[in-house]
Amino acid sequence: MQDFLASLPDGARVVLDGLAMGAMPEVLQRHRRRLQLSALVHHPLADETGLAADQQVWFKQIETRALAQVGRVFTTSDYTAVRLEQSYGVRGDRIATAQPAVDDVFFSIDRPDRAEGQSNPLRLLCVGHLSPRKAQHQLVDALSTLTDLPWQCTLVGAQDRDPDYAATVIRAIADKGLTDRIALMGELSEHQIATAYAEADLFVFPSLYEGYGIVIDEALAAGLPVLSSDGGALALTTEKPGTITYPAGSVSELTDRLRSLIRRVDDLAMLSDQARSSRAGIRRWSDTARDFLEGMKLAERDDPARFSGQWLETREPADHAARSEALTDTLAQWLMTRYDQRSLHEGSAPPLQHVDIGTGRGSNPAYLVPRVPVPQQWTLVEPDLGLLQAATRRVEALDAPASPLDLELNADNLESVLPADADLITASALIDLVSEPWLAAFAAAITRRRAAVLVVLSYSGQFDLAPAHPLDSLVQSLVNRHQHGDKGSGSALGPEATEALAQHLKIAGYQVQVTESPWCLGGDRKDAALIDMLMAGWAKAAVEQDGQAIGAVNRWLSDRRAQLTRNELMVTVGHLDLLAFPEDERR
Repeated sequence: MQDFLASLPDGARVVLDGLAMGAMPEVLQRHRRRLQLSALVHHPLADETGLAADQQVWFKQIETRALAQVGRVFTTSDYTAVRLEQSYGVRGDRIATAQPAVDDVFFSIDRPDRAEGQSNPLRLLCVGHLSPRKAQHQLVDALSTLTDLPWQCTLVGAQDRDPDYAATVIRAIADKGLTDRIALMGELSEHQIATAYAEADLFVFPSLYEGYGIVIDEALAAGLPVLSSDGGALALTTEKPGTITYPAGSVSELTDRLRSLIRRVDDLAMLSDQARSSRAGIRRWSDTARDFLEGMKLAERDDPARFSGQWLETREPADHAARSEALTDTLAQWLMTRYDQRSLHEGSAPPLQHVDIGTGRGSNPAYLVPRVPVPQQWTLVEPDLGLLQAATRRVEALDAPASPLDLELNADNLESVLPADADLITASALIDLVSEPWLAAFAAAITRRRAAVLVVLSYSGQFDLAPAHPLDSLVQSLVNRHQHGDKGSGSALGPEATEALAQHLKIAGYQVQVTESPWCLGGDRKDAALIDMLMAGWAKAAVEQDGQAIGAVNRWLSDRRAQLTRNELMVTVGHLDLLAFPEDERR
C-alpha cells in the first residue's frame, strides 16, 4: 500500500476500503497532506464477531488512528455512521452514507401468492456465506424444535470461507435429523438465486451483526417477507414494511417468531402484503452512486428534513384525514372574500397567489385547491427536483397553474424568494424541523406581505400507542429530544414550533387560530405500512439520540411490529394546525 500511494501524483483522490485502511495509520499519515484520502467503512473492525477482548481493543485503537488521517469517511449505513461518530471520534460533518442497493434482477421477480389453506410446507430461505457471524447454526437449532410443523429450509451461501464452521453446521443438520428438510445449496448464479427468492415464502436471516444487510433489501425487492435478527445495522435496515425482527442471538425468540408465522397464515399474508409495498422504496445502484458522488464532492449530508417520496405518499391519506375542516372552511371564506373585494375594485381580479413551502409531492395544494373555490396560482418550493416535478404536475392537473422553485429556504433567503404578492403561504409537517431564526424570518416574510398563513400537521410532542408498552416513555422522550437537533437550519424548535410561530404572528397584529389534528391510526390493514414506517423512524431517532439505548429501542420496535402484524396496535400522533390572518382583514 505504501508503494501504491507513493506512486500517485499530488492531489490525487483516493478511496480506501476500511478492511485495509484500518490497519495502516502510519502509512496514511505519510500521505495525508499530499493526497485526498477517503475511507469506505462497512463496519468497524473491532465489531467483528469472535474477537477476543484484547483483539477488539487493538482493532479499535488502530482504526481510530487510521480514521483520523483521512478526510471524508463513507459508510454503508446510518448505524455505522453513528458508531464512528460516537466511538471513533469521527465528526458527523466528515461522514457521508451511501447505502448499498439491489440488482435489477430482484425487482423483476414475480412471486405467486401463497394460497390460503395451502398444505405444502412453508418454504424458508436464508442467504449468506456460512460463518459464525451469520449464525446459521442458530437457525438450525430453532428449526430442530419445530419438526411438528410443515416447513422446508434452503441455506444459500459459500461454504469455503470458514470450512470448520461449515462442517459444524452440516453436522448439526445431520445430528438433528434435518437432512431431508434443510438443503445446503452453496453459492448460486444470479439466475439461480433469483429463482430461490421467487420460490420462497419467508426470508430468514439470523446474523449476529451486519454493517448493512443487503440481503434484506434483496428479499423485499423480490416481494418476500423477512424475519431477521436486529444485529448491528439490521436494526435500521429492517425499518421497512414487510419485516419482523427478534433480538440477535436469541434462539428462543427466533423459534417463537418462526412458530407464529408458520402457524398463522393470515399474519404471513399481511407481512407479504407489506413486503410488496416496500418494493418501490428499495434503492437502485444509481441511488448509491449519486450519494457516493455527492460525498466525493464534499457535499453536505442529505438534509434530515427532506423525506422520501415513499414516506410522503404513505402518510398523505392520514394527513388529509387529520386536517381541521373548520380551519379549511375559515380559510376558504377569507380567500373568497379577498378575491371578491379585488374583483369589486378592479373589475376582473387575477388569481390569488398561493405559496407552499417544502411542498414534497404537493399534498398541501392537492388538499386545498378543490376546497377553495377561487382562481388561484401556486408557487411550489421544494429542494428535491424529482418531488417538485411530481408536485407541479399534480397541481396543474387540478387546473391550478403552478410555478416550481427548486431551492432550499433559509433565514437569509426567505424574504427574497417568496413572491411579494403572496395572498396565502402554507406549509405541512415542516416548522417543527426548523430553528427559531428560521421561524422568525418566516413570520417576518409573511407579515410584510399581509398574507394569510396555514401551517398544518406540526408535531405536538405527544404520541400514544395502545396497548401500552413499558418502553413507550423512553422512546418518546428520546424522540422529543431528537426533535430539537439540527435539521439543517440550527437547533430545531420541535414541538414548541407552533406556539413560537403563533407568538410571532400575534405580535405582528395577526389573528391566530390553533387546533389539534391528530393521526388516529390502526384498526385495519390500510394503516399498517404507515405505522411501521412511523415506528421505525421513531426507533432510528431514539438510537441517534442515545446509542446506548439501542437494545431497549430494538426490543420495543420488535414487540410493536409483532403487535402490528397481529392487527393489535392503535397509534395516535399529536399534530397542530395553525391558521392566521392580518388583524385588519378578519372576516
